[in-house]
Amino acid sequence: MDKVDFGALRAVILVIDRETGKPKGYGFCEYKDEETALSARRNLQGYEINGRQLRVDFAENDKNSNGNREQLCFYVVSLSNLKSR
Repeated sequence: MDKVDFGALRAVILVIDRETGKPKGYGFCEYKDEETALSARRNLQGYEINGRQLRVDFAENDKNSNGNREQLCFYVVSLSNLKSR
């Protein structure tokens, strides 16, 4: 697997199925600033993990968000082959 630069993360959430304990196939990455988030999206879009290509896009802000661009999150799809610890 090639090394890819995805920037310094503020937070990562891998969504796990409560019944099976396995990843649901998507997660979220939060970055501290827009420049880092845009670079990460550029570098991760189509990146292959375990034979599957990542699909990366900005997540919708939740209703409680103040719209601050410092809170930049990605929605990452195609993580279902990853193993949880």
